[in-house]
Amino acid sequence: MESRVRNICSFLGLLVILLRHSVEAQANGDCPADGRTWVPFGQSCYHFVHGEEDVAKRYTIEEAKNMCRGFALLIVNTTSVNNFVVQYSPEVWKNNVNIWLGLYYDTDDDQYKWFDDSVVSFKNWVEGGSPDWDIPLMDKCVVLHSTTGKWENVSCTKDTENGVVCEAAQKPVVIGKKNGSPLLSALVILSVIAILGVSAVVWFFHQRSNSGTALLPSFEYHPPFRAPSADQTCLVEAEELEETS
Repeated sequence: MESRVRNICSFLGLLVILLRHSVEAQANGDCPADGRTWVPFGQSCYHFVHGEEDVAKRYTIEEAKNMCRGFALLIVNTTSVNNFVVQYSPEVWKNNVNIWLGLYYDTDDDQYKWFDDSVVSFKNWVEGGSPDWDIPLMDKCVVLHSTTGKWENVSCTKDTENGVVCEAAQKPVVIGKKNGSPLLSALVILSVIAILGVSAVVWFFHQRSNSGTALLPSFEYHPPFRAPSADQTCLVEAEELEETS
């Protein structure tokens, strides 16, 4: 009995693994399909802007924002994203470039913020800090060096940089929709049904092994109580009088 339960549990675990991989495969996001090359990484997609010429063009921060066409300039909130940009940059640019970051200096809160007004949780300034004494607070912007990954303060209005990276959130793929596989969706549904069925069988054998008896209790038949009729009552009383006389 115990070996049978173990086999059922092993089968149940296998179904759970298959279901998890199926859901993960369906849950992968999708990058924008706008004719540009988007590179997926983490929960976002990245477009590295570059031209056909050997020497990369230079753009102001406003030109860089316009080139992203409704998407965000590069946001770097983790070390892994920072390293990804450094590792992928040689695929786009031959030499070191300064990549615009989607940062601005909020004079009200006296701190840097991303263009979506989120707080900067990760920083990677050049060693010794980035000197910005000659840059007005309202004119502070930040670039990322493509070879080192270090950040540096620059002027938003006076400096032009040659690295532009746009960022977009990956779109979730809904199971059973256009980008989903009908066969995989059916597998997920059947897996859920199988897991529920096997779980019920495991519970049944577990309860049976613990009780040592049948799950359904045995019942004894007891006929329903019926009151004696008037004739039967008179007969009983006559017999009692006869015995006492």
